[in-house]
Amino acid sequence: SSHEHKLNFRKSKEECLSYIQDAMLQKQWKRAADFLIFYTESLEKDFSKEYMGPAEMIWRIGTEILCHHSHSSMKEFNSFIEQMKTLGVKRYLKVCLEHAFHLLCNGLIDEAYQNLSLAESWRFGEQTAIQDKEMKLIQAYRGLLDYYSWSKQKTVLLEHGQDGFEDFSVEQEMHSCFRKAAVNLKEIIKIPGVWDLFVKCYVDLLEFYGDHNEARQVLSEYAYNSKFPANPNAHVYLYQFMKRHGESKKSLISALKILHDIVPSHELMIDFNTMLQKSKKRKKRRLGLEVIFAGLDYAGWKENVKAWSCLARQVKQIVISEKHLDWIKQEWNSRKDWWPAFHFSHYLAKRNWQGNESLSYEKALVAGILLGKDCKYFKYVSHQGCKAQVKRFRILKKFVNKHNPAYLRISG
Repeated sequence: SSHEHKLNFRKSKEECLSYIQDAMLQKQWKRAADFLIFYTESLEKDFSKEYMGPAEMIWRIGTEILCHHSHSSMKEFNSFIEQMKTLGVKRYLKVCLEHAFHLLCNGLIDEAYQNLSLAESWRFGEQTAIQDKEMKLIQAYRGLLDYYSWSKQKTVLLEHGQDGFEDFSVEQEMHSCFRKAAVNLKEIIKIPGVWDLFVKCYVDLLEFYGDHNEARQVLSEYAYNSKFPANPNAHVYLYQFMKRHGESKKSLISALKILHDIVPSHELMIDFNTMLQKSKKRKKRRLGLEVIFAGLDYAGWKENVKAWSCLARQVKQIVISEKHLDWIKQEWNSRKDWWPAFHFSHYLAKRNWQGNESLSYEKALVAGILLGKDCKYFKYVSHQGCKAQVKRFRILKKFVNKHNPAYLRISG
């Protein structure tokens, strides 16, 4: 029956797609290509009225296969992608964008630029307005390539100076690239989204020509506009800009405080801790201790010598002054059940000692204060250091033994 025929046909198509997926997952690109050919041929016999989105699947699957197939060439890829552009106006700009990405990945920058320029001039009735976001992406990536050209011209000028007719023509070309890049990059970053690369390039253009106020405004908007998704990089770029232009420590601390709230394990938290420790305000020094403890809660910081050095220095200062031991106690109370196994095991003591003497020293100091002179980590490292006749380890051992009462107060 006609109904049974349709069911069988649909089932065979689904099985074929399943075989293609299996082949791709196993990186059997020739097998996947064979099945795709069968799938494409079967669609020509498909008289069902149900929309299955075959063009979308052929485009995405075919692109993936051609990117990995051992016998695939750029000529074949270009031919395939041009056919995909004619399969439907709804995805025309997306296909153009992917084509440009593939050309860029293969170092064909001029061809990618030409492809984006042609896509930008595309018009198709109402579809032009519907695909407004895709068109803005096309323009933005063309702006990115204009920025790339500008950057190359800038390098030529900086290396050879600005004398002579040749350099004048280079400078003119550079300004032309700047204008084209700035227009398109400025447009894309107005749309709420994550535009890290575009923002960095636009700010670089503005800074080079001395428009620092505009650059500051762009970065502030990118970081603080509630319509944009939460993005740690936005705060990093703003902080780096502020630091480059010598803004006050108060402003820098405010920027890093927001970053800390979003990503307490960010590498800039070491800079944040350093600034806070240098502050004369007790509240900020207290925050500094909280920041460094929070960073060391993450596995990525386990062997970060700078982080352990920051914590060791601040903890040592507190113990010597015998002031604010309650700060350490408050931080330690929530960690004493899991930090010993996470940071201060006998196994880690041996591994740290063999791999990095400075790391083992800083950690041993912290371990001795937090867990006392009988801590496995401290005992092993201090013994090895004294055995190796390293003076600072003898001093470390004496310090921890002398201030063992501080451990008793911290452990409560």
